Amino acid sequence: MIGSLETSQRDLAVSLIEHHGIMRLSDLKRRGINPATLARLVDEGILHRPSRGLYERADADVDISHSLAEIATRVPKGVICLVSALQFHEITLQLPRSVWIAIGSKDRKPTIDYPPIRVARFGEKALTIGVKTYTIDSVPVRIFDPAKSIVDCFRFRNAVGLDVAMEALRMGWRSRKARPDDIARYAQALRIWSVVRPYLESTVADEG
Repeated sequence: MIGSLETSQRDLAVSLIEHHGIMRLSDLKRRGINPATLARLVDEGILHRPSRGLYERADADVDISHSLAEIATRVPKGVICLVSALQFHEITLQLPRSVWIAIGSKDRKPTIDYPPIRVARFGEKALTIGVKTYTIDSVPVRIFDPAKSIVDCFRFRNAVGLDVAMEALRMGWRSRKARPDDIARYAQALRIWSVVRPYLESTVADEG
C-alpha cells in the first residue's frame, strides 16, 4: 500500500510539473506531494531543483527566457521590466546579469537565491499599464510591452543608463515593435513626456 502511494505521488508530481513547467514546493504540497518524494525524484535525475523551493523536469529546455519563468513562479504579482523586458522583446543589445522585476511601492521585496534579481518599485499606475502575459515553459509570465518598457527605461535612466533607453527607442522603432503613439501615451500617463519627447522626435526624424 505504501509503495502504491509513493508511485501515485511520483506520477502526480511528474505530471503536474510537465503541465506547469515549473512549480513551487508549496503548490506541490497542496496537491498532496510529499517533499521526500520530490527529493527522491531529484536524486534519480527525473526532476531538477533550479533554486530553493522550485522544481522542474531535469530534461527541460533552458534558454534566456527560462529564468523569467522561474521568477514569475516565485513572484507571480511581479512584472518583468526594464532591461529584462527589453531583452525579451529583442530591442536591446544588453545582456543583464540579473532579472529586473517590478513590484509595488509597498510590496515586500522578494528573497530569491537564483536567478539573481534586481527590484524596481513602481507606483500603482506604472505597475498596471502596459502589462502583457506571455507563456514561457508553460508558466504565465507578466512582462511590460515594448513601448512601456522603453518609457520605463527613461524613468529609471539613472539606474539602467540613458544610453540603454535611447538604444531601446531606436531598436523599438526600427523593428516596429514600439509605435511612437504608444510611447507618447505611456510617457504622458507617467508624466515623463518632457524627457522622452525630444528623443522620440529625433529618432522618428532620423530613422523615418
